[in-house]
Amino acid sequence: MTTIDSYSHNVSGEDEFGFAQAIKVGETIYVSGQLSHDEKGNFLHPDDFDAQLKQSYANFEKVLAHFGVTRNQVVSETQYIVDLPRYNNAMAAANLAYFGDHRPTSSTVGVASLFFPGQLIEISFVIDTRLPA
Repeated sequence: MTTIDSYSHNVSGEDEFGFAQAIKVGETIYVSGQLSHDEKGNFLHPDDFDAQLKQSYANFEKVLAHFGVTRNQVVSETQYIVDLPRYNNAMAAANLAYFGDHRPTSSTVGVASLFFPGQLIEISFVIDTRLPA
């Protein structure tokens, strides 16, 4: 029987919308879109792409820590970006810096808007725990 483990940041929205930040099914972890929010769920850094990206990665690091895995086990990411032509190069540079030599698959989607006013980035991930940490 497959085991299931879920993780939440315990912020507003999770209960109201009925989702977990991540769920581990067997050896795979599916991570909801990570965005720029603080410990209470308050959206941070409206209209500041670099600051939002930094905070989104920091929130993702909490997910990794919960499951005892590393970014080297990420197999796929999907980036949702408002005004993609403007921020594409910044996203590419940040992605290279964040993952180093590790190369997960990646899809980048330009979108008209995201949930919060001034939100420019959201990133979801898939992790395979069988990969070396």
